[in-house]
Amino acid sequence: MNNDLVDAKPAASDEGVVFGALGARGGALPNGKVPGDPYLTMDALLENLEDYTPTIPDSVTGYYLNRAGFETTDPRIIRLISLAAQKFISDIANDALQHCRMKGPVPSSSRNKSKTNDKKCTLTMEDLIPALNEYNISVKKPYYFV
Repeated sequence: MNNDLVDAKPAASDEGVVFGALGARGGALPNGKVPGDPYLTMDALLENLEDYTPTIPDSVTGYYLNRAGFETTDPRIIRLISLAAQKFISDIANDALQHCRMKGPVPSSSRNKSKTNDKKCTLTMEDLIPALNEYNISVKKPYYFV
């Protein structure tokens, strides 16, 4: 049986850099994985997800995954999807906050005139709609709320 990875000789690339059988990543770790290997970091992430409690509960994520036709028994996968959804919602909220800050100063009441540096933003549809449009999500207010 010919094992090409073990018997491979270094080859020169176009830029003159010499790569071995494992490419630019170097030698393998004792567990057989290569440093910089995406599967190594994915395994570490999945191990960390076992102890992580996401903001979106597993039952809620599992419910919507089942409604979409996705079935899994691995709670780490559900937590990974919960974490991705949490990041997505956080990005949208952060973009809406940036839109609120770009609008200008909020009219202050007579009680807050001394604290002009304390700007509080409230999440409104006027800030949320442009943030959602950046993610190709179109939202329109019904005519009876105009």
